[in-house]
This record gives sequence, C-alpha cells and structure tokens, in this order.
Amino acid sequence: MAQVHGIHHITAIAGDAQENLDFYTGVLGSRLVKRSVNQDATDTYHLFYADRDGNPGTDLTFFPWPGMGRGAQGAGHAVEVGFAVPAGSLGRWSERLAAAGLDVSEPSARFGEETVLARDPHGLPLSFTEASTPLHATPWERSPVPAEDQLRGFHAVRLLEHSMAPTARFLTAGLGFEEAGEEDGWRRFVVEGGGSSRIVEVREDPDARRGAWGAGTVHHVAFRVADDEELLEVRERAQRAGADPTSVIDRFWFHSVYFREPGGVLFELATEGPGFAVDEDAERLGEHLVLPPWLEAQREEIEAGLPPLSYPA
Repeated sequence: MAQVHGIHHITAIAGDAQENLDFYTGVLGSRLVKRSVNQDATDTYHLFYADRDGNPGTDLTFFPWPGMGRGAQGAGHAVEVGFAVPAGSLGRWSERLAAAGLDVSEPSARFGEETVLARDPHGLPLSFTEASTPLHATPWERSPVPAEDQLRGFHAVRLLEHSMAPTARFLTAGLGFEEAGEEDGWRRFVVEGGGSSRIVEVREDPDARRGAWGAGTVHHVAFRVADDEELLEVRERAQRAGADPTSVIDRFWFHSVYFREPGGVLFELATEGPGFAVDEDAERLGEHLVLPPWLEAQREEIEAGLPPLSYPA
C-alpha cells in the first residue's frame, strides 16, 4: 500500500523577510534555494532554505508577513521544527546560536538522542538533535557553517492536539506511519523504520488553547511521495481515512495535495520532483526572484510590492 516516505518540507510564517534571510543563511548556514512568492497571496515572498541541492527532507520554507504579528502556539498546530545535526556538533551549535542572541536550552536526551532547543528571531520553536541516523544532505560550500557541522535536514516535527486518538489513527491508517514509543507525554510515529526526516511526535493536551497562525508558527507540514502516481494513491488512502483532500495542485517545483488531519494541522503531500533546478541553474539557486510561468505576466506588479533582499555579508 502506498505511503509517505518522510517529511518533504515544512512551511512557516515569519516577520521581516530580511531578518528571516539573515538568520537562516547567516546563522543556520542553509542555502536559499528558491526565492519566489506565495502562489496564493503574491504580496509576500516564499523563501526556501535547504541543503546545497534543495533535497526533499531538508527544506524549511517561509511566508514573511511583517504586518501579521506574532502567532500563538497551540492545539491543532505543529509546534516545533526539529533539525538533525552531525554527531559531536551539538556543543558548537549551542555556542553558535547563543552568539546570535538566542536563548538556548541545556542539552537533554529525547528518545536517547541529545537535543537543544531555541527559537528563531520571530519566535518559531526549533530543536537541534545529534541524530543517530542523520539524513544525507549535501553540504553547501558557501555556507558560513563548516561542512562537517552543517544541518543534515529535518529530524522530526512535533504536533500538539486536543485529542491523541484521531490523529494517531490518521497517521497510521492515512499516511502509513507506525507507532514507535512514548516519552514525557510525546508519542513517536515513524515511517520506513524511522530516522531523521521520518519522525512525527504528537502530544495530547485537552486544555491547550487553540493555535493561531502568525509570525513564529508553522503553516503546514508536507510529506514526501515519489511521483504523481504515488501522490494520487496516498491521496486516496488519506481520503479513505477521513481527510478531505484538494485536487492535485501544480507548484511547478513539485505537485501537491493539501488536507487537514483530524486535529486541524494542515498537511501536504508533495512529489520529489521536478525539483528546484527545473527553472534555474543549479549553481545560481535563490539569487533572483523566480515566478512560475502563470505569474510571469504579473512580474512587474509583483516585484514592485516586495521589499529588497540581500544575503548577509
């Protein structure tokens, strides 16, 4: 039976676009692999940060809306984005994050792996885990972070729910996850045996306030499928499990389907290709504003409404 293969990308909401770019490229050392706009609201950028090649499983993307204000973490939302870092690098990451002005937690063990916590400049909760099975990401030679310490993509994403059971059933019946343990109230679900980018952790809190979108919150979590055929197969599986999925949407760099899981978190299914080099030279990714073909006629108007962006020195 078709199933997802892990996290494809995670999309969050930011405040000021330049502050967002400065942090994710200058502090975390990711590569801006695509500079585009929100295809459903073209008055804001859509910025994609990933490894050198923009591989699925490494890509954290943002809609910067400086006028939106801070969001609220709460039930029905993804409440933490987890990165995998190489063994032995966690201390250096703690120092780097602290030097950038972030409040960094002391290391603690999660499911047997050392982790530190921080929030990005707009309040998005992040975790950094020395993963025992790190994702194979391609180092970016122009990153300010040494290649041996660079992020290895996602480790896990955490969801907060008013009720555990409906979400647990949907993850297993609808997407193909398996339950893999519980710790401190968090239940872990994995696909394909687990390991970095193949982990979702869920906590139940019936009394939690409802989450609200805004700067510092996750907009949606996208899961990876191989191609269009598998996209339709998993779409059907999710529908049988109770989801109300959209039709297939062409995002140009991948094809997508969206739906909400029972607790309210917005999920996406996304194909592995065509990929970010389909419309740019792989050596020049992210250097210029790229629009999908159906928005090119509006380029002048769109560019006039966006603030300038420059890489940090």
